[in-house]
Amino acid sequence: MTESSPTPDAVPAHQRRTPVMADVARLAGVSHQTVSRVINGQSNLRPATREKVEDAIRQLGYRPNTAARALVTRRSATIGVIGSKSGYWGPSTVHRTIQAAGRAAGYFVSSANLQSLTREELVDAIDHLRNQGVEGIVLISATDDAVGVARAQEQWGVPVVVVEGDPQKARWTVGVDQVAGAELGTRHLVELGHTDIVHLAGPQDWTEARARLQGWQNAMYAAGLRPSQHVTGDWSAASGFEVGREIATDEEVTAVFCANDQMALGLLRALSEAGRTVPDGERGVSVVGFDDIPEAPYLIPPLTTVRQDFEAVGRRAIEILRAAIADEPAPDRLIRPELVVRASSAAPVERTPSP
Repeated sequence: MTESSPTPDAVPAHQRRTPVMADVARLAGVSHQTVSRVINGQSNLRPATREKVEDAIRQLGYRPNTAARALVTRRSATIGVIGSKSGYWGPSTVHRTIQAAGRAAGYFVSSANLQSLTREELVDAIDHLRNQGVEGIVLISATDDAVGVARAQEQWGVPVVVVEGDPQKARWTVGVDQVAGAELGTRHLVELGHTDIVHLAGPQDWTEARARLQGWQNAMYAAGLRPSQHVTGDWSAASGFEVGREIATDEEVTAVFCANDQMALGLLRALSEAGRTVPDGERGVSVVGFDDIPEAPYLIPPLTTVRQDFEAVGRRAIEILRAAIADEPAPDRLIRPELVVRASSAAPVERTPSP
């Protein structure tokens, strides 16, 4: 009877051998050359083959010798990521995922976290990364300034992928289909029977905010309803609270579609303080958010929202950056959102006419 080989975890750490490319090829059942093509970001591979190789890399904990690869390919094997110190769930999750996906693809990842995403800070950060010899950059900011800076960098030959950037203005972008997501959230309220649906929009110098505004308008017009004047916040719960105090005074409003969950959180507080119940009652208001932050199921009431798969965005950003570096066709830049229905949305209650 043949003894089975011990699993890597069963071998004492001091006795373990560092896995090499041949080990990956053996486990994946492919050639050494195929593993090399996956590691070097070549796209002319079947998805199933690429997945087998990437699974083997993860199982073995294989790390490509990027220094050796750089000598052979005359490439730095380094990419840059620029984000902000805002702390918002979406951008921070995308940032973490990009770092992990970049390392898994065999890159060194150099990150720059900016205090503010002004044009000057963005230009300085890109210049800093270019001086490090990065092959490409992912920019996690969808402001007009960020898109403008990314376009200006094209002349230097370092591709810049903008997360949630305007595809009409930036060559390389990746993100969730924001228009479709806003249509999902608004259509849900329409189908419940709401006709006076206010949109609490994000700042309009953000591509995401403009796209969600467009989606709200599309769904309202498609239902034969006239969109009311939207109100604008700055993505924060504080702005949702301040704007929410104004919304709460309009007794005709029965539903609000918020451009993100943070503003919805502030809105819920404002409605509660004004005696407007969510979502039931004669003065009830249904609320739908956007993002599906981890706290959304635990709010009072649990928040109906449009879920963005931020981890999928991060992984796709690396796929698109690899294609941009290799000057190859990029995969689809858009990822479909999903509506998550919870207790904050319901059909409007018939109201007693005023005497």
